[in-house]
Order: sequence, then C-alpha cells, then structure tokens
Amino acid sequence: MIQTRIANNSTTKQKVISIVYAIIIGVILGLAAKIVDNPSYFNPIFTGIGDRLGIWVFVATLLSVFSYSPKLAAVKIFAFFGSMLTVYYVYTTLVLHFFPQREIIFWGICGAVSPLCAYIMWYARGSGLFSNIISALPITVLLAEGFELRNAYLPVHTHYYLIPWLMGVYLTMIVVLLLTITRNKKKLLVILPIAIILSLILIYFNAFGRLFPGMNSVLQGVI
Repeated sequence: MIQTRIANNSTTKQKVISIVYAIIIGVILGLAAKIVDNPSYFNPIFTGIGDRLGIWVFVATLLSVFSYSPKLAAVKIFAFFGSMLTVYYVYTTLVLHFFPQREIIFWGICGAVSPLCAYIMWYARGSGLFSNIISALPITVLLAEGFELRNAYLPVHTHYYLIPWLMGVYLTMIVVLLLTITRNKKKLLVILPIAIILSLILIYFNAFGRLFPGMNSVLQGVI
C-alpha cells in the first residue's frame, strides 16, 4: 500500500511569503551564477558547479520537499527558476551583450517542466514505494552527473585539483539530500540502492550526453 504525505494547512500569508523567498533565492543565485561564470576572476570550482544541472536539482529539491503542499511546491519552483533564469540571461544579454540562444532554450525547457517535477517531488518525504522512488530521483541525477565528472575534459593544470573538489561538492549535496529527505534509516537503506541502480543505468546509456549534448560539460573554454 502506497502512503504519501498529507498537505499541511497553511495561511495565504505563509504561502505568499514562501513564494517570495523562492523568488529572492532565485534572484540571488542567478546573479551569483552569472558573476562567478568567469573562471579568470573566480575559482573555477564555482564556475563548474553553477554551469551544471546538479546544483539546480539540489536547490529545487529542497525547495520542493519543504513546501506546504505539492501545488505550492510547483509554484515556488516556477518562481525560483523564472527569477533565476531571468536575472542570469538579462545580465548576459544587456550587460555582456551576448545572446546564448542554445543555452536559453535548454534552461527554458528545464524551467518549463520544473513545476511538474516539483509537484511530484513534494511526496518524497512520505512513505511507501512511490515516495521511495521519488526520493531516489534527485540522488540519481547527482550520482550520475558526479560520476561523469571523472571523464570531463579540462586543461591539465586544473584537472588534478578541480575534479576531486567538484566530486566532493556532489557528495556533500547527496548526503544533505539523504539526511533531509529521509526521516528514518530504513528509508535510507531503500532509496540509496534504488538511486545507485538508476544512476548506473543513466551512466551506461550515457543519458545526459544523449539528452543534453554539449549542455552539461564542465568549464567549457577554461584556459
């Protein structure tokens, strides 16, 4: 029998405040991601994290599971990605006078499907088979993407220290999600094997490379 979370009662004020917080977080992270996008001025580790899918899956998962309801989770994530992408690409277009059409389309698609993902992700902190599978999905993405870092092309002078650091960041995000999503050790013992199996499937079929060719690389053009 599948058991899921029951939406908590919340006031309209609480819902509005949570959406505003999501927008603020999106604006801050969007601006921060753009500012550190130049590895010539900032540590390449920050650039490598912001340019990849994993960090945004991590943040979106936390925003989703700690929402009052699945509908609110969907609205919050739409607000988050909308504000984050708007700030990021408005800055890119107006300040840097550069229009990355391919990247805008890719991240626009991610933003468009994110509310549905957030709605489903809200049930991750429940119990039962459905909840366990949902809980494993963001872990799966982080495991698969983190593993693929070892094969990433980087200049020799950055590869020896950058890849271990990035893998450490991914491991930290995985641990944080495991500790925040799971409420008991039994669930942890269930979702971790599921995530490992699913990530191995993604890695074997090179899912990220096929779905997002060239969009999920690490520090393209770093010198």
